[in-house]
Amino acid sequence: MGALTRTLSAWDGLALLVHEWPGGGVPLLCLPGLVRTGGDFADMAARYAGRRVVSLDYAGRGGSGRARDSARYGPEACLRDVLDLCAALHLHRAVVVGTSFGGLLAMGIAAARPGLLAGVVLNDIGPEIGAAGAAFLHGFIADDPALPDLPAAAARLRARLPDLSLQTEAEWQRFAALTYAPGADGRWHPLWDTRIAGLLAPPVRDLWPLFGALAGVPLLLLHGLRSTVLLGATVDRMRVLRPDLALCALPGVGHAPTLAEPAAMVAVDAFLAAA
Repeated sequence: MGALTRTLSAWDGLALLVHEWPGGGVPLLCLPGLVRTGGDFADMAARYAGRRVVSLDYAGRGGSGRARDSARYGPEACLRDVLDLCAALHLHRAVVVGTSFGGLLAMGIAAARPGLLAGVVLNDIGPEIGAAGAAFLHGFIADDPALPDLPAAAARLRARLPDLSLQTEAEWQRFAALTYAPGADGRWHPLWDTRIAGLLAPPVRDLWPLFGALAGVPLLLLHGLRSTVLLGATVDRMRVLRPDLALCALPGVGHAPTLAEPAAMVAVDAFLAAA
């Protein structure tokens, strides 16, 4: 079954697009990367058909509204949107799957509303961001290449993100269609407000206390071993602080795993069965 989509009004009146796959049991709250959308989790929802899966497009991304002030796209505002969404949809306890920025929001949930969390899957993210990864993301997010068509968009992504675990041209084009869309000029533009790149400007905050808020919450970390965002030293420190952390290392995979890698699927299956 495809996602049911609806538009909710945020605390400031901005429209937020919500994706929901109906089902029962402990739900999955899937939080995408910084400029990604809820559509990234369609395959996960299909894999766990029968379980309720909820995701959203953050403000300024995908089908959600654009703000006049780019500060509206910051983590505190996004966290408030996520918590309000959970209240509106009666999500009182869920397993959060957070990719990149979504994983940082999961840490924020742990600090603000820990009872919401039945477990957390951190997808290639930790309390420290690699400098090279942050610089790449800033340039990628700020750029609007105005591409001529979908194959060109797929080719650009293949060139810029060679360590994604996508294999076929069809997979790259599907990923491109979740990244760019045609505008009024017929060119393909990013599905986000490029001003979001400003969120990656210094100073960098100390996020280790937020990671500490996950104490007692079942935790799975997926680590793409070619990632420039989540570095090995960060993973080592996370494991020292959380000896019970379940770790799935993905050789040959960069930022961020798609969650369709066979090892990642096995790890998530086992984590959900336990959680």
